[in-house]
Amino acid sequence: MQDFEGRRVVVCGGSRGIGRSIALGFARAGAAVSLCARGPGPLEATRAEVAALGVPAHAAPCDLGDRAAVAAYVAAAAEALGGIDVLVNNASGFGSQDTEEHWAQGLSVDVMATVRATHAALPFLEASRGCIVNVSSISGYRPSTRTPAYAAVKALLINYTQSQAAMYAPQGIRANAVAPGSIEFPGGSWEARRSSDPALYGAIRDSIPFGRLGTPEEVADVVLFLASPAARWVTGQTIIVDGGQML
Repeated sequence: MQDFEGRRVVVCGGSRGIGRSIALGFARAGAAVSLCARGPGPLEATRAEVAALGVPAHAAPCDLGDRAAVAAYVAAAAEALGGIDVLVNNASGFGSQDTEEHWAQGLSVDVMATVRATHAALPFLEASRGCIVNVSSISGYRPSTRTPAYAAVKALLINYTQSQAAMYAPQGIRANAVAPGSIEFPGGSWEARRSSDPALYGAIRDSIPFGRLGTPEEVADVVLFLASPAARWVTGQTIIVDGGQML
């Protein structure tokens, strides 16, 4: 296990699924953790899980599509934790279809929340010579007729991660991303599709050489690696975490 004792981690979009597992993973490794999400119920439940691991835990509801709300949350998180060493941008608006509404959701949350949280956290990351980990998707690597807006914004995140790495290296800040494949967890979209669209679920499962969908913990483990000293010479990279689904 990586050792994050004394490190301060902010997870934007941390109440469920991949974000929850990232927050808990850092907490198990000894980090102080702040997380935000829109829904207060799941957010408080995850904060309590983090606190139960014996580390400082901070949480606040935040509409990540709201610029002022993002800036206020990051400032509050930095105050609560005493600074920021790691910023994880995990939130998604789940805008999938080729419509104005879905494009707006993806651009507002997947893209601009990442930009805004990064800008707000930058002074703290400069002070700590910290790092950024963005959560993209394998959808960003290929065209999609089923989820064109989602695929496009995830591709943008991959490119922006490279730009962040180049921009912030002089300040000693690394920036990387993970690109998960299809991940299943309680209450998630793939769990729902198992019953609502078994043909699609089966096709996705069968496209993965290991014969199953991934778990949030398998993504979180790679996020922790990228944020750790073991990855100290890794920046500008997007690591695919998909069990071979892209193959």
